[in-house]
Amino acid sequence: MSADDGRGGELRRIDPPELSPPTGFSHAVTITGGRLVFLAGQTALDAAGRVVPGGLPEQFERALSNLLSALRAAGGGPEHLARVTVYATDVAGYRAHARELGGIWRRLAGRDYPAMAVVGVVRLWDEEALVELDGVAMLP
Repeated sequence: MSADDGRGGELRRIDPPELSPPTGFSHAVTITGGRLVFLAGQTALDAAGRVVPGGLPEQFERALSNLLSALRAAGGGPEHLARVTVYATDVAGYRAHARELGGIWRRLAGRDYPAMAVVGVVRLWDEEALVELDGVAMLP
């Protein structure tokens, strides 16, 4: 699927048939034209700078909401995301919640998946944080 800005900028998701079918990500994303936006890592901080209560699903939802808020402030939406990296302090826990996290993604960002990776980390800047997301988007 591709998103064309009407002025020649295009973001195109590529999933080659010889690779395993992607679930919740795209194998490659090409960008032509447009303007790149680099989105800083977002954890589950509320407006007061505190990590929201709850477990991984609640923190993932807030971190994704924060990432999308930054993207909207730059003039874009979820359909403009080309790449997202998820940093998780517990990859096994992330996998255990994959179905729920996928539902949160679809509710907040839709079904156009960027190129994605999940990276296991020892800890994040915000010590109570379980997950952090950063990304790159292409805007018209």
